[in-house]
Order: sequence, then C-alpha cells, then structure tokens
Amino acid sequence: MPADPRTEPAPDRPAAGPAFDLAALLAERGAERYELHSRYLNPQLPRMLRTIGFDKYYERAEGPYFYDAEGNEYLDMLAGFGIFALGRHHPVVRAAVRQVMDLALPDLTRFDCAPLPGLLAEELLSYTPGLDRVFFGNSGTEAVETALKFARYATGRRRVLYCDHAFHGLTAGSLSVNGESGFRKGFDPLLPDTAIPLGDLGALARELKKGDVAALIVEPIQGKGVLAPPPGWLRAAQDLLHANKALLICDEVQTGIGRTGEFFAYQHEDGVLPDLVCAAKALSGGYVPVGATLGKGWIFEKVYSSMDRVLVHSASFGSNAQAMAAGLATLHVMRDEKVVENARRTGDLLRERLAALTDRYELLAEVRGRGLMIGIEFGRPKSLKLRTGWTALQAARKGLFAQMVVVPLLQRHRILTQVSGDHLEVIKLIPPLTITERDVDRFVDAFTDVMDDAHRGSGLMWDFGRTLVKQAVGSR
Repeated sequence: MPADPRTEPAPDRPAAGPAFDLAALLAERGAERYELHSRYLNPQLPRMLRTIGFDKYYERAEGPYFYDAEGNEYLDMLAGFGIFALGRHHPVVRAAVRQVMDLALPDLTRFDCAPLPGLLAEELLSYTPGLDRVFFGNSGTEAVETALKFARYATGRRRVLYCDHAFHGLTAGSLSVNGESGFRKGFDPLLPDTAIPLGDLGALARELKKGDVAALIVEPIQGKGVLAPPPGWLRAAQDLLHANKALLICDEVQTGIGRTGEFFAYQHEDGVLPDLVCAAKALSGGYVPVGATLGKGWIFEKVYSSMDRVLVHSASFGSNAQAMAAGLATLHVMRDEKVVENARRTGDLLRERLAALTDRYELLAEVRGRGLMIGIEFGRPKSLKLRTGWTALQAARKGLFAQMVVVPLLQRHRILTQVSGDHLEVIKLIPPLTITERDVDRFVDAFTDVMDDAHRGSGLMWDFGRTLVKQAVGSR
C-alpha cells in the first residue's frame, strides 16, 4: 500500500539557511511601499495617490474595513473593484484555502481529472439553468478572451459587437471590445469588432444584417458610470441575435456572484439566457484569482470536438486546487449567509436614502443602480455661485467635482470610494456584499456632510478643487 505523505516523515534535505519570515520582512521594509512602487513598478500610481491624498498606510483588513497603524477604521466601499464581495479574510474561505494546502493534493498533473474543478462547475451551474459547462481561467479578462474565442469558433464568424463605454478587460482580445478609447489608444490594430450604443436595437440590427457577427458582448450594468440598458432591451437583443445566428455574451465579471441582488445581473430580466457568461472577481473569495466562462453545451462541444482538440484552449494555472477551493467556499458562504439577499436589501436601502437627497442638493443629479452596485452622478447646479465653480472645474477636466467628493470622504470620514471612470462625474459604490445598515448610516451621514460642504461654495473643499484645476491644466 503506498505511503501517505501526510503521515510519513519528510525525506532528508540539505541544511537550510535562515527561515523565510514574511512578517519580519514587512515590519522591516513595509514603510518603503511607495518608494518601491515608484522605483520598480508603475511610477504613476504613487504619484497619483499622493496628488489626491490617497497615499495611506493600511496595516490590516477584516470584512468591509481597513485599519491603519493607529487602529483607525476605514469603511471600504470599493471592495478591490468588486473582488472582496465577502469582505476581506472571511474565515470560511481562509480556512478552505489553508485546508487545501495542508492536504498536499497532486495539483495540476495535466493527466488526470481532479474533483475540485468538477465540483465547483457543478455548484456554479446550479445558479444558471440552461448553461451546461464551465472553463476555468485566472481572471476576468481571461474569461472574456475565452468567450470571444468560443463565440467566433462556434459561429464561424469573426466580428464581435460591444457597447460604447464598455469595459471588458485589457488583454488584446478583451481590449478589442473595450468601449473606452483611452485604454485602446496606442495598442492598435485590434480584432475586427464594432461598437454600438448601449440600448440601441436599431444599431444592433444594422450590424447583424451584414452577416458576419459572431456575438454581442454586454455588461448587464456597465461598470463605467453604472449605466443599464432600458428594461426589455437585453431580451430583445438576445432574440435579435439568435434570429441572425449570433450569440449573446454577458460579461458578469463585476455584476455577477450576487453584486446586483441576483446571482447574475441578467437574471433581473425575464426570458434572458445568454449563450456565454463571464465571471471572476467575487468568485475568488478575495484569496486566489479565478475566472470562469459558463456556456451552453453545444458551444463547448464544438470547440472541443475531438481528442485532437482536447487542449485547443487551456490555461496553465486554470482549475488549480487553491482557486477551486476558494470558489467552493465562496459559494458556500453566499448560500449559507444569504449574501445575495443582503446585497438586495442593503443596496435598496442605501440607494433609496441617497436618492432622497437629490431634492436637497442641486449638485446631485441622479442615484442609480441595482443591489450594491450604485452610481451617484453629479450635475450642473442652478445657483450662480455654485455654477461658477462647477464651470471652472468642467473647463479644466470633467470628473474633477466627483474627485472633490471622493477625497474628503476618505480624509475626513475614512471611507474609500472611487470616481467611476475617466471624465465622468460619477462615484461608484461597490462595497462588500456583507455591509450592514450601520455601514449604510455611516456612508449616508458622511456623504451628507461632504455635500453640505460642497454647497457652501467656498472652504477647504473648493480650495482643493482649485488645486485639481491647476494640476489638470498643467498636465495638458
């Protein structure tokens, strides 16, 4: 009978040097974090953070909160761009990742069928009746790349449609369906794809008539600006695509896994069943990156049509045991702790309380979204005093007012938020799906305080705005 490596003594190894001590390394050099980034990584990141006063030194995190060295608590309304749906370091997910490492599984042998990927696929598909198979990669952009490849192969067509202002990732294929020109600039030529306005059925029909469209890829709610198509559009687009032998791809990398109060955002609309669905971010539990492309069986069977094509699409680290364990634990917590229901209930409360402020503040134009994916849009005020400052900001660079709100939320109230996209006067809230009414109260109170300050038309907030104007003008 073969020996059990968990009980057998370890084989003799050469004498090792000093033990690697990660905690000691961080204690010794953690204070160099911004200098290290400036020297070895993206030099613009520390520069940007210092400019807007976001150059904080966070020491630890738990749930929806960060803590600095002094023990001050910060409320996270960003969740790592949606990764930390369960907050940071959820004990169930952390225990699962530790356990899978302790099991010393024969991971990624390449020539076996490990149980964990099959178990995670089975669990994930239980939320999506009508979809049959899953491909596991390592990220959202990989999930999108998979969907693009599968759609083109399954239909025999090459062109993919996408929507203006869409964001589907930054690798070459997903960049081809990215609706923001700033991301695409300088990386051409890309794939032969075409943009249409979100919600425009006429534009979709015109492109489909050309007969070369493989698919439309769409976010049920766009991350950039938190924009949704009109009710009924997704179902109508699906029917139009299928009538023209093209596929519907729903990119749920940010909207999926409970974010909008349904497991997937497309499920808010009756009769919608995408051909391919992309997921990632929250599925990781915040620990091990994992991307998933869910699809109809016939598409997978066409791509993997013979043993000769068994590895025609694969990923070196896809389906690794740590990622699969994190995904299984995440879905367990989602179900056990009713996380999706909390996202719906708490998101409705937060959105309603913020929307009630639109009559109070003339700079607040609209509050929109679903579940805990909320966009707060600012607009041109009516009063002359406020309009003068607003106009100056807009002339320098659109999006500066939203940045003026984000900064005091962090500096004054220790709440982390983000401007929803370049040149947008929109703040996006995508907090952990585990936040409570207490956190809603904290955010609304802080936001009210900042908006009261903004509507005075003078003071520190507008002084900061003038600083942003100078920097924006100087960078032209």
